[in-house]
Amino acid sequence: MTDRFQIGVITSTHGIRGEVKVYPTTDDARRFKKLKTVTADTGKEKLELHVKSVKFFKQFVILSFEEYDDINEVEFLRKASLTIDRSDAVALGKDEYFVADLIGLKCISDTGEELGEIKDVLETGANDVYVIDQGKNELLIPAIKDCIIDVDMEAGVMRVHLMEGLI
Repeated sequence: MTDRFQIGVITSTHGIRGEVKVYPTTDDARRFKKLKTVTADTGKEKLELHVKSVKFFKQFVILSFEEYDDINEVEFLRKASLTIDRSDAVALGKDEYFVADLIGLKCISDTGEELGEIKDVLETGANDVYVIDQGKNELLIPAIKDCIIDVDMEAGVMRVHLMEGLI
């Protein structure tokens, strides 16, 4: 399991007062309102930044940080990934999991057949779809109650029922 989660990527500066435009990679962009600190990973260094203000503009989040108040000071943050600690993540409901925790789980059918490992999660309008790596092929399993029998995070295993037509 990962200790940090990416919640957004800084795409550009915004205005002249040190604000940045962030493309959110979280399900709920409103979560930025509750953040006090984030870590910006520039590729060269990781900086802990204190959130001063949050605004929303179209599909973007506009952030300003206590540490900066000028456009020239935040230029280097362009393309930086914003992450938070697991302890700052949103609370999950029953049968909800972080995508980062699902990646790498071993997938086993209800008949005991090893199907492969989860390598990605596709977010569709109706439900998520788990992409199972089978070496040369991929198996797509919808994240619905008819297919997902059990997820055991401690054992690193997801048991599934393969409905007719999935293979």
